[in-house]
Amino acid sequence: MKKVILSVTNDLVTDNRVHKVALSLQQHGYQVMLVGRKLPKSMPMDFRPYNTWRLKLFFKKGPLFYAEYNMRLLSFLLARKADIFVANDLDSLPANFMAAKIKKKPLVYDSHELFTEVPELIGRHRTKAIWERIERLLLPRINYAYTVSQSIADFYQERYKTTFLVVRNLPHHEELMLVPHEKELANDGRKIVLYQGALNLGRGLEYAIKAMQYIDNTRLLIAGDGDITMALKQLTADLQLADRVTFLGKIPLAEMKYITAQADLGLSIEEDMGLNYRFALPNKLFDYIQQQVPVLVSNLPEMKRVVTNYGVGAILKDHEPHQLAQQLQEALFDRDLREKWIENLPQAARELCWEEEEKVLLSVFQKAH
Repeated sequence: MKKVILSVTNDLVTDNRVHKVALSLQQHGYQVMLVGRKLPKSMPMDFRPYNTWRLKLFFKKGPLFYAEYNMRLLSFLLARKADIFVANDLDSLPANFMAAKIKKKPLVYDSHELFTEVPELIGRHRTKAIWERIERLLLPRINYAYTVSQSIADFYQERYKTTFLVVRNLPHHEELMLVPHEKELANDGRKIVLYQGALNLGRGLEYAIKAMQYIDNTRLLIAGDGDITMALKQLTADLQLADRVTFLGKIPLAEMKYITAQADLGLSIEEDMGLNYRFALPNKLFDYIQQQVPVLVSNLPEMKRVVTNYGVGAILKDHEPHQLAQQLQEALFDRDLREKWIENLPQAARELCWEEEEKVLLSVFQKAH
């Protein structure tokens, strides 16, 4: 049985993509270990049918964190037997690359995003230059790679002449479920708009919160955590919207689907803050679709293509809060529109599922060994 070690810099609790990859590999005869890090506020790990390990680090962010993480990860990888190393994103690639070279084992690279184009690096020229240097050094030497969208795959092919297959981050297919009584949200008759995912710069959340001033009979649920959580909570307080905007915090993967299934509309309204967001296909878009929830998404090429092709929601016209509120109103209360979207969602859910993407994933690992 081939042993695979996957590495990522987060705490594993809510990373749906690495969980699905690990699960698929485990189910197809690989022995899997998933390595992340443990933060002071990390939730306990739920049961996983594969091995997990979380590194305890002194530094929590910044250059010293990335340096410590990769040194500790390299030591961890060298001390364990593995047939294949898997780096998830550029921040875990240095340690994996060195371990694979030292142990003469294949390396697989999963690029969840255009790492050097994330909004957090906008204006941070020195930091961005360091990551770009690492990327230029390592990516042309990668033999087995996949990423989340065709646009990102094309970008890497053009820049580094490295072939990336596309494994979209799709959820497992589920039949439309009835939410158990104990999982039901408090129901006061208002429509539910849901955002699930990281609370980071450029996700459009500030605009969504401000738009709640101009729409009645609706509440916004925000599930997740991130760099701007406190700023978003402060904005909500400043606008006196506590009765319309609810922060749910981080929700474990197994529980999130019950919340998603109760939403009337799912948001994925990322701003066009560089190529990373422009080429994005966020997990949450497909999670909404799998639970047959209509969506409102940004007018960005990858998301727009999915929503337009399947006819499962609306394309955002403008982030300006008044206009956003008008689109929310239409998406929530226009009966004809919603009937059309709801009619199309079952087919979209059947086709946009992990069971189809898994075939591409497994082909990468078959080539790697």
